[in-house]
Amino acid sequence: MKPVTRDRISPAPTSRTALAGLATVLLLLVAGCGIVAPRSMDRQGADSFEDDISTARTLTEQFWTQHFQQLGQTYRPIADFIPYSGTSGPSCGQEQSVANNAFYCPIGHFIAYDQDWMESLWSEMGDGSVYVIIPHEFGHAVQAQLQASFRLNVQMELQADCYAGGTLSALVGSGALTAEPGDEDELLLSLEAAGDPTDNWLDPAAHGTAEQRQSSFATGYRDGVDAC
Repeated sequence: MKPVTRDRISPAPTSRTALAGLATVLLLLVAGCGIVAPRSMDRQGADSFEDDISTARTLTEQFWTQHFQQLGQTYRPIADFIPYSGTSGPSCGQEQSVANNAFYCPIGHFIAYDQDWMESLWSEMGDGSVYVIIPHEFGHAVQAQLQASFRLNVQMELQADCYAGGTLSALVGSGALTAEPGDEDELLLSLEAAGDPTDNWLDPAAHGTAEQRQSSFATGYRDGVDAC
């Protein structure tokens, strides 16, 4: 992914032509084609892990600010965005942070992420991992602001995946981000790696299988966040 200087972000994918290639690949991969793992970070080394983290946060909040405005509401930016290492992260209520994780905490309205883990994903899978995980966590922040309720945890997680897909689609569609060769595979590889091994929706920690997470992300990417 490459950031592009842009004044305004389209809140939903309006140009089917501009997004057709990426959306088609997403849907084909979700349907069962193989997933490969090329890296597509900027070939000239113009981006860095820190750049991608900052860009993902900034553009995601810009998108939601504009989308809430269209709904006649006001988006409330997160209070903090906290990198940590291992188990040194902030607690959320009675829950302690854990290694290899990123999370949104409604108590304090902040997002925290294991910086070492995220950078290892960025190095091994490419920058697409950042543009899945960060918008996903912002999806939870949006759910909190909309006071969304869910019967099962997995429903909340799959909607956050859908929000992530819709956010990224809007950013690419507006030109705020430029998709590079291999980005499609990186995005779905990240979701595959994060999928549950079994389809146990009653597990209070369930996030959805790889196929379910990829499908939810693709729905958002194809149809926008309003479809989530």
